[in-house]
Amino acid sequence: MAKNEVEVNKDGTIRGLSNLAVQMIAFGGSIGTGLFLGAGSTIHRTGPSILFVYLIIGIFFFLMMRAIGEMMYADPEQHTFVSFIGKYVNPRLGYFAAWSYWLELVLAGMAELTAISTYVKYWFPGTPAWIIQLAFLLILTAVNMAMVSSFGKSETLLSGIKILAIIALIVIGIYLVVTNHRNPAGTQASWGNIFNHFSLFPNGAHQFINAFPMVFFAFQGMEFVGITTAETKQPRKVLPHAVNQIIGRILLFYIGSLIIIMAITPWNTLNPNESPFVQIFKLAGLPAASQIINLVVIAAACSTLNSAIFSTGRHLYQLAEESPSKGMTFFTKVSKNGIPITSVLFSALMMILAPIISSFNSLGVAFSFIASVSSDIYILVCILTMVAHYRYRHSGDFKLDGFKMPQYRWSNPLTIAFFLAIFASLFFNPSSILPAVGALVWALGFNVLLAYRQRKLDVADSQDSL
Repeated sequence: MAKNEVEVNKDGTIRGLSNLAVQMIAFGGSIGTGLFLGAGSTIHRTGPSILFVYLIIGIFFFLMMRAIGEMMYADPEQHTFVSFIGKYVNPRLGYFAAWSYWLELVLAGMAELTAISTYVKYWFPGTPAWIIQLAFLLILTAVNMAMVSSFGKSETLLSGIKILAIIALIVIGIYLVVTNHRNPAGTQASWGNIFNHFSLFPNGAHQFINAFPMVFFAFQGMEFVGITTAETKQPRKVLPHAVNQIIGRILLFYIGSLIIIMAITPWNTLNPNESPFVQIFKLAGLPAASQIINLVVIAAACSTLNSAIFSTGRHLYQLAEESPSKGMTFFTKVSKNGIPITSVLFSALMMILAPIISSFNSLGVAFSFIASVSSDIYILVCILTMVAHYRYRHSGDFKLDGFKMPQYRWSNPLTIAFFLAIFASLFFNPSSILPAVGALVWALGFNVLLAYRQRKLDVADSQDSL
């Protein structure tokens, strides 16, 4: 696509993402390996009541997306929704949220690189992990360095593979249920498998509570829609459609696939340590099930990594644009193709630490802990985003004819309360207590250091004025 055929922003970035690409990016961010590999673990915890967990969290993510959508609709020039925290809540908290979210995405990209090498080694066990990781990072970075439309097309392809896998599961599952397929274990496919001996807490209320943060993190990435707006064609036309349609489709794919999985075989017969997709395809008589799902999870991991490179580049670019520091101007360079080139390259370069870390077990343990801390900080960023939206509604920027969040007077505070409850639930699980404490320490420490630095600058300015 020629540059003169698309809208060019004042900063040189290009609006080259279509409505389809934006929706696929949201799919790519929020439907990942957590569904294809981790769904068995969540089903094992709560049984059929996991459907309620997905539905509840899906509703609150939709409300958050409506809040983000309203702010981005009002100001579609912003490259990231996190910038609204600094604008409407507090510059220091905005700085904290922006750097924390950037770090979280870098760590997520590193985790996906590690996962990709694991999946590829399933076929090529003799290939060193660092070579696989480096190859995939270089390829996807090159995609991100091309025009933004190239990124959109690649994400559409990768997300399409995941969607086809889910549709295949649903179609095959419905066939097995309709034909009353008898499984090798002696069980029979039936809708009754979902409701027979139903219990809301089959393994105790604590397992039901612990399922909420697990599912919450499975939805993480849906907010990528709020990072694409500045490079989307006709954003005020595309954004409302993307936000309103994405949640229904994600719930359909998530809840639809979980219903099918639990209908084909009783939920307590599933192996929590094996992909439920592999188990179901094997029951359907597909001997290459593990091969197929391995390809799908590679596509899922590549999709998340692709979006992480895109998003980290835009976040760092926005940080540099808003920073008074001359040292940050290096990251504001935009290429002729409309890509914030230095920000993208630096963010991708940070992810290259993954091959180094994977070579040392001790570093791997430390990385897992830091990644868990960073994921918990994501909840705090979500809370601050909702606070920013509430402040926006009471600011002079509020657009009465905008893409408004429904019933914000109660839906906004309710969403904040729910996210706070999710964070509090981390302290009820022994394995998540330390990362949750780490997230609080990071948040407090970061803001204390920023406050100390600001005081020093204020003192210096007052002395200069004397």
